[in-house]
Amino acid sequence: MEWLLGPFEVAFVQRALWGGILVSLICALAGTWVVLRGMAFFGDAMSHGMLPGIALASLLGGNLLLGAAVSAAVMALGVSALSRTPRLSQDTSIGLLFVGMLSLGVIIVSRSQSFAVDLTGFLFGDVLAVRPSDLAYLAIALVAALAVSAVGYRPFVALAFDERKAHTLHMRPRVAHAALLGLLTLAIVASFHVVGTLLVFGLLIAPPAAMLPWARRIPMIMLGAGCLGTTATFFGLLLSWHLHTAAGATIAATAVLQFLISTVASALRDRRSQYARPASRLTPRTEMSS
Repeated sequence: MEWLLGPFEVAFVQRALWGGILVSLICALAGTWVVLRGMAFFGDAMSHGMLPGIALASLLGGNLLLGAAVSAAVMALGVSALSRTPRLSQDTSIGLLFVGMLSLGVIIVSRSQSFAVDLTGFLFGDVLAVRPSDLAYLAIALVAALAVSAVGYRPFVALAFDERKAHTLHMRPRVAHAALLGLLTLAIVASFHVVGTLLVFGLLIAPPAAMLPWARRIPMIMLGAGCLGTTATFFGLLLSWHLHTAAGATIAATAVLQFLISTVASALRDRRSQYARPASRLTPRTEMSS
Protein backbone atom coordinates (compact mmCIF):
# COMPACT_ATOMS: atom_id res chain seq x y z
CA MET A 1 0.00 0.00 0.00
CA GLU A 2 2.95 2.30 0.59
CA TRP A 3 3.86 2.04 -3.09
CA LEU A 4 0.29 2.89 -4.07
CA LEU A 5 -0.60 5.64 -1.60
CA GLY A 6 2.80 6.90 -0.45
CA PRO A 7 3.27 9.53 -3.21
CA PHE A 8 -0.08 11.13 -2.41
CA GLU A 9 0.98 11.91 1.15
CA VAL A 10 3.10 14.72 -0.29
CA ALA A 11 1.26 18.05 -0.41
CA PHE A 12 2.16 19.08 -3.97
CA VAL A 13 1.19 15.64 -5.30
CA GLN A 14 -2.17 15.95 -3.55
CA ARG A 15 -2.73 19.32 -5.23
CA ALA A 16 -1.69 17.80 -8.55
CA LEU A 17 -4.23 15.00 -8.05
CA TRP A 18 -7.06 17.41 -7.29
CA GLY A 19 -6.04 19.64 -10.17
CA GLY A 20 -5.98 16.69 -12.54
CA ILE A 21 -9.39 15.53 -11.32
CA LEU A 22 -10.93 18.96 -11.90
CA VAL A 23 -9.35 19.15 -15.35
CA SER A 24 -10.64 15.66 -16.15
CA LEU A 25 -14.20 16.62 -15.21
CA ILE A 26 -14.08 19.83 -17.26
CA CYS A 27 -12.62 18.01 -20.25
CA ALA A 28 -15.21 15.22 -19.90
CA LEU A 29 -18.04 17.74 -20.31
CA ALA A 30 -16.52 19.51 -23.31
CA GLY A 31 -14.79 16.49 -24.83
CA THR A 32 -17.98 14.45 -25.06
CA TRP A 33 -19.50 16.99 -27.44
CA VAL A 34 -16.23 17.27 -29.35
CA VAL A 35 -16.15 13.50 -29.92
CA LEU A 36 -19.85 13.28 -30.82
CA ARG A 37 -19.57 16.13 -33.32
CA GLY A 38 -16.29 14.89 -34.81
CA MET A 39 -14.46 18.08 -33.81
CA ALA A 40 -11.23 16.44 -32.64
CA PHE A 41 -9.13 18.29 -35.20
CA PHE A 42 -10.62 21.57 -34.06
CA GLY A 43 -9.80 20.74 -30.44
CA ASP A 44 -6.21 20.03 -31.40
CA ALA A 45 -6.00 23.27 -33.39
CA MET A 46 -7.45 25.23 -30.46
CA SER A 47 -4.84 23.86 -28.06
CA HIS A 48 -2.06 24.93 -30.44
CA GLY A 49 -3.78 28.18 -31.36
CA MET A 50 -3.34 29.54 -27.84
CA LEU A 51 0.42 29.77 -28.30
CA PRO A 52 0.49 33.35 -29.71
CA GLY A 53 -1.55 34.71 -26.81
CA ILE A 54 0.53 32.86 -24.22
CA ALA A 55 3.80 33.96 -25.81
CA LEU A 56 2.70 37.59 -26.15
CA ALA A 57 1.38 37.73 -22.58
CA SER A 58 4.64 36.27 -21.29
CA LEU A 59 6.80 38.72 -23.21
CA LEU A 60 4.72 41.70 -22.07
CA GLY A 61 4.51 40.49 -18.47
CA GLY A 62 0.75 40.03 -18.64
CA ASN A 63 -1.63 37.33 -17.41
CA LEU A 64 -1.03 34.05 -19.25
CA LEU A 65 -4.62 32.85 -18.80
CA LEU A 66 -5.96 36.08 -20.28
CA GLY A 67 -3.57 35.80 -23.22
CA ALA A 68 -4.58 32.19 -23.79
CA ALA A 69 -8.28 33.09 -23.61
CA VAL A 70 -7.95 35.93 -26.11
CA SER A 71 -5.94 33.78 -28.52
CA ALA A 72 -8.43 30.89 -28.25
CA ALA A 73 -11.34 33.28 -28.78
CA VAL A 74 -9.69 34.65 -31.93
CA MET A 75 -9.20 31.10 -33.15
CA ALA A 76 -12.83 30.16 -32.50
CA LEU A 77 -14.19 33.32 -34.13
CA GLY A 78 -11.91 32.84 -37.12
CA VAL A 79 -13.09 29.29 -37.67
CA SER A 80 -16.73 30.36 -37.38
CA ALA A 81 -16.22 33.18 -39.89
CA LEU A 82 -14.28 31.13 -42.44
CA SER A 83 -16.71 28.21 -42.17
CA ARG A 84 -19.42 30.40 -43.66
CA THR A 85 -17.40 30.78 -46.84
CA PRO A 86 -19.10 28.49 -49.40
CA ARG A 87 -15.89 27.41 -51.11
CA LEU A 88 -14.04 26.50 -47.92
CA SER A 89 -14.80 23.43 -45.83
CA GLN A 90 -14.54 23.60 -42.05
CA ASP A 91 -11.47 21.33 -42.06
CA THR A 92 -9.72 23.67 -44.50
CA SER A 93 -10.56 26.70 -42.35
CA ILE A 94 -9.31 25.00 -39.19
CA GLY A 95 -6.12 23.85 -40.93
CA LEU A 96 -5.32 27.32 -42.24
CA LEU A 97 -5.92 29.03 -38.91
CA PHE A 98 -4.04 26.27 -37.11
CA VAL A 99 -0.92 26.83 -39.20
CA GLY A 100 -1.31 30.61 -39.06
CA MET A 101 -1.69 30.82 -35.28
CA LEU A 102 1.10 28.33 -34.63
CA SER A 103 3.42 30.22 -36.99
CA LEU A 104 2.56 33.50 -35.29
CA GLY A 105 3.35 31.95 -31.92
CA VAL A 106 6.72 30.69 -33.11
CA ILE A 107 7.50 34.13 -34.56
CA ILE A 108 6.72 35.80 -31.23
CA VAL A 109 8.78 33.20 -29.37
CA SER A 110 11.73 33.75 -31.74
CA ARG A 111 11.82 37.42 -30.78
CA SER A 112 12.95 36.49 -27.28
CA GLN A 113 16.04 34.47 -26.47
CA SER A 114 14.90 33.66 -22.94
CA PHE A 115 11.37 32.51 -23.74
CA ALA A 116 12.41 29.25 -25.41
CA VAL A 117 13.28 27.73 -22.05
CA ASP A 118 9.82 28.50 -20.66
CA LEU A 119 8.08 27.22 -23.79
CA THR A 120 8.38 23.60 -22.65
CA GLY A 121 6.36 24.39 -19.55
CA PHE A 122 3.62 26.06 -21.58
CA LEU A 123 3.43 23.17 -24.04
CA PHE A 124 3.60 20.29 -21.56
CA GLY A 125 2.40 21.95 -18.37
CA ASP A 126 3.56 21.40 -14.82
CA VAL A 127 0.86 19.54 -12.94
CA LEU A 128 3.12 19.20 -9.89
CA ALA A 129 3.22 23.00 -9.54
CA VAL A 130 -0.54 23.42 -9.06
CA ARG A 131 -1.29 26.03 -6.40
CA PRO A 132 -4.40 26.37 -4.19
CA SER A 133 -5.43 29.40 -6.28
CA ASP A 134 -5.27 27.22 -9.40
CA LEU A 135 -7.62 24.72 -7.76
CA ALA A 136 -10.09 27.50 -6.98
CA TYR A 137 -9.93 28.70 -10.59
CA LEU A 138 -10.48 25.17 -11.90
CA ALA A 139 -13.46 24.70 -9.57
CA ILE A 140 -15.05 27.88 -10.93
CA ALA A 141 -14.37 26.72 -14.48
CA LEU A 142 -16.02 23.35 -13.69
CA VAL A 143 -19.15 25.07 -12.37
CA ALA A 144 -19.28 27.22 -15.52
CA ALA A 145 -18.83 24.15 -17.74
CA LEU A 146 -21.62 22.34 -15.89
CA ALA A 147 -23.92 25.34 -16.33
CA VAL A 148 -23.24 25.62 -20.07
CA SER A 149 -23.70 21.87 -20.55
CA ALA A 150 -26.98 21.85 -18.63
CA VAL A 151 -28.49 24.92 -20.30
CA GLY A 152 -27.36 23.93 -23.79
CA TYR A 153 -27.98 20.19 -23.48
CA ARG A 154 -30.94 19.90 -25.88
CA PRO A 155 -29.49 22.23 -28.56
CA PHE A 156 -26.14 20.45 -28.28
CA VAL A 157 -27.81 17.05 -28.78
CA ALA A 158 -29.72 18.28 -31.82
CA LEU A 159 -26.60 19.90 -33.23
CA ALA A 160 -24.47 16.79 -32.66
CA PHE A 161 -26.77 14.37 -34.46
CA ASP A 162 -28.68 16.37 -37.07
CA GLU A 163 -28.06 20.07 -37.69
CA ARG A 164 -30.98 20.30 -40.16
CA LYS A 165 -33.35 18.92 -37.54
CA ALA A 166 -32.01 21.49 -35.12
CA HIS A 167 -33.11 24.17 -37.60
CA THR A 168 -36.53 22.54 -37.87
CA LEU A 169 -36.95 22.41 -34.10
CA HIS A 170 -35.88 26.08 -33.81
CA MET A 171 -32.91 25.13 -31.65
CA ARG A 172 -30.82 27.97 -33.12
CA PRO A 173 -27.88 25.79 -34.16
CA ARG A 174 -25.59 28.76 -34.82
CA VAL A 175 -26.01 29.97 -31.26
CA ALA A 176 -25.58 26.41 -30.01
CA HIS A 177 -22.41 26.04 -32.07
CA ALA A 178 -21.03 29.28 -30.65
CA ALA A 179 -21.84 28.11 -27.11
CA LEU A 180 -20.16 24.79 -27.82
CA LEU A 181 -17.04 26.58 -29.04
CA GLY A 182 -17.15 28.65 -25.86
CA LEU A 183 -17.33 25.49 -23.76
CA LEU A 184 -14.38 24.00 -25.63
CA THR A 185 -12.42 27.23 -25.20
CA LEU A 186 -13.17 27.24 -21.48
CA ALA A 187 -11.96 23.65 -21.10
CA ILE A 188 -8.71 24.23 -22.99
CA VAL A 189 -7.87 27.57 -21.38
CA ALA A 190 -8.65 26.27 -17.88
CA SER A 191 -6.54 23.16 -18.38
CA PHE A 192 -3.48 24.31 -20.31
CA HIS A 193 -1.51 25.52 -17.27
CA VAL A 194 -1.99 22.13 -15.58
CA VAL A 195 -1.33 19.65 -18.40
CA GLY A 196 -0.10 22.00 -21.14
CA THR A 197 -1.48 23.13 -24.48
CA LEU A 198 -0.35 19.94 -26.22
CA LEU A 199 -1.32 17.37 -23.61
CA VAL A 200 -4.76 18.82 -22.83
CA PHE A 201 -5.86 17.27 -26.10
CA GLY A 202 -5.31 13.80 -24.60
CA LEU A 203 -7.67 14.38 -21.66
CA LEU A 204 -10.15 16.17 -23.90
CA ILE A 205 -10.53 13.36 -26.44
CA ALA A 206 -9.28 10.04 -25.02
CA PRO A 207 -11.68 9.51 -22.05
CA PRO A 208 -14.93 10.33 -23.95
CA ALA A 209 -13.73 8.27 -26.95
CA ALA A 210 -12.91 5.36 -24.64
CA MET A 211 -16.37 5.56 -23.06
CA LEU A 212 -18.30 5.91 -26.32
CA PRO A 213 -18.59 2.14 -27.14
CA TRP A 214 -19.88 1.35 -23.63
CA ALA A 215 -22.57 3.99 -23.02
CA ARG A 216 -25.74 4.76 -24.93
CA ARG A 217 -26.70 7.99 -23.19
CA ILE A 218 -24.72 11.21 -23.32
CA PRO A 219 -24.77 11.85 -19.54
CA MET A 220 -23.32 8.37 -19.00
CA ILE A 221 -20.55 9.12 -21.52
CA MET A 222 -19.73 12.29 -19.59
CA LEU A 223 -19.79 10.50 -16.25
CA GLY A 224 -17.67 7.62 -17.52
CA ALA A 225 -15.22 10.02 -19.18
CA GLY A 226 -14.84 11.88 -15.90
CA CYS A 227 -14.11 8.63 -14.07
CA LEU A 228 -11.59 7.54 -16.71
CA GLY A 229 -9.88 10.92 -16.61
CA THR A 230 -9.67 10.74 -12.82
CA THR A 231 -8.22 7.23 -13.03
CA ALA A 232 -5.69 8.36 -15.64
CA THR A 233 -4.67 11.25 -13.36
CA PHE A 234 -4.18 8.97 -10.35
CA PHE A 235 -2.17 6.29 -12.12
CA GLY A 236 -0.32 8.84 -14.25
CA LEU A 237 0.91 10.64 -11.15
CA LEU A 238 1.73 7.31 -9.49
CA LEU A 239 3.79 6.09 -12.44
CA SER A 240 5.43 9.47 -12.83
CA TRP A 241 6.52 9.40 -9.16
CA HIS A 242 8.04 5.92 -9.31
CA LEU A 243 9.44 6.06 -12.85
CA HIS A 244 10.67 9.67 -12.60
CA THR A 245 8.88 10.74 -15.78
CA ALA A 246 7.09 13.96 -16.73
CA ALA A 247 3.80 14.02 -14.80
CA GLY A 248 1.60 15.72 -17.40
CA ALA A 249 2.84 13.54 -20.25
CA THR A 250 2.39 10.38 -18.16
CA ILE A 251 -1.21 11.33 -17.34
CA ALA A 252 -1.99 11.95 -21.02
CA ALA A 253 -0.28 8.69 -22.04
CA THR A 254 -2.33 6.79 -19.45
CA ALA A 255 -5.52 8.31 -20.86
CA VAL A 256 -4.56 7.23 -24.39
CA LEU A 257 -3.73 3.74 -23.07
CA GLN A 258 -7.22 3.55 -21.58
CA PHE A 259 -8.65 4.39 -24.99
CA LEU A 260 -6.62 1.64 -26.66
CA ILE A 261 -7.74 -0.92 -24.07
CA SER A 262 -11.36 0.18 -24.51
CA THR A 263 -11.09 -0.12 -28.30
CA VAL A 264 -9.64 -3.64 -28.13
CA ALA A 265 -12.21 -4.74 -25.52
CA SER A 266 -15.14 -3.36 -27.53
CA ALA A 267 -13.85 -5.07 -30.68
CA LEU A 268 -13.65 -8.40 -28.84
CA ARG A 269 -17.16 -7.84 -27.46
CA ASP A 270 -18.57 -7.12 -30.92
CA ARG A 271 -16.86 -10.17 -32.39
CA ARG A 272 -18.22 -12.36 -29.62
CA SER A 273 -21.73 -11.01 -30.14
CA GLN A 274 -21.49 -11.74 -33.87
CA TYR A 275 -20.64 -15.36 -33.13
CA ALA A 276 -23.43 -15.55 -30.57
CA ARG A 277 -26.20 -14.25 -32.86
CA PRO A 278 -26.43 -17.28 -35.18
CA ALA A 279 -26.56 -19.58 -32.17
CA SER A 280 -29.35 -17.56 -30.56
CA ARG A 281 -31.36 -17.61 -33.80
CA LEU A 282 -31.04 -21.39 -34.14
CA THR A 283 -32.12 -22.12 -30.59
CA PRO A 284 -35.84 -21.25 -30.97
CA ARG A 285 -36.10 -23.18 -34.24
CA THR A 286 -34.47 -26.19 -32.66
CA GLU A 287 -36.88 -26.01 -29.74
CA MET A 288 -39.87 -25.75 -32.10
CA SER A 289 -38.76 -28.70 -34.22
CA SER A 290 -38.33 -30.83 -31.17
